[in-house]
Amino acid sequence: MSIDLDIDYVERVLTKSNYIPDDNINTVVFLAIALKKPILIEGPPGTGKTELSKAISDAFSRDFFRIQCYEGITFEQIVGEWNYQKQLLSLEMTKKNESTEDVFQEDFFIKRPLLSSFMNEKDSVILIDEIDKADEEVESFLLQALGEKQITVNDLGTFHLNNDIMVIITSNSQRQLLDETKDRCLYLYIDYPSLEREIKIVKSHVPEAPSALVETVVKVIERIRTLNLIKAPSIRASVDWVRTLMIFNQNVLDEESLKKTINVVVKNEEDKKKVLNNIKLD
Repeated sequence: MSIDLDIDYVERVLTKSNYIPDDNINTVVFLAIALKKPILIEGPPGTGKTELSKAISDAFSRDFFRIQCYEGITFEQIVGEWNYQKQLLSLEMTKKNESTEDVFQEDFFIKRPLLSSFMNEKDSVILIDEIDKADEEVESFLLQALGEKQITVNDLGTFHLNNDIMVIITSNSQRQLLDETKDRCLYLYIDYPSLEREIKIVKSHVPEAPSALVETVVKVIERIRTLNLIKAPSIRASVDWVRTLMIFNQNVLDEESLKKTINVVVKNEEDKKKVLNNIKLD
């Protein structure tokens, strides 16, 4: 890289991209860039795993690609697939014109995120989000393609990696990942932030909010997260709650505003009742 990359630089550019990192995040991102190694990020939902990959893309001026994994995701949905309708239409046209056309070429192939990221000329970030939802065969294929820096598509050929791609893999630990995945990656666990860090995060997103309101909301969010809810509030919930209170011109979080706006924070009725029964404000 042309910049003098160090951990302080990583912290500055991530913060400038509106992501407030901690020392562990700064160190792992620095090493991933310096060593050209993937990052495997685990941690509870809503702690900023996906947002970190977007922030890295923005901070280091890299194009961003995302593979959202889910149960049953296939090679075609990751790499690409033939546009059969376009192929058939082309064949019909060539019959009428009594000519021939090769329908197994790039113009007839729909590129999905992995192949698009490989063919991109500009340095990129590819996020493989929630890889634990895909099966081991898909995980193994992704590792092989990224390790060999090439993808082969039947009837189309082999595509080589065209840029310095940074790979970020997230997992919610729905299943155990392959040992090979863990061996190839730098590991980063992102938990819910400390009180001080979450206050900084919320202020970075809602700078117009009074400091006292932000501090109160984050403290209450921390208490709510201890209640063993079906879905603990994310960092985004903290930001949205402060924004909601600002919309209502409410500079103080009290019992009335808690009851009025709690649906911003909790996402089901059982959690709502648990919060209202256990969280009392002065």
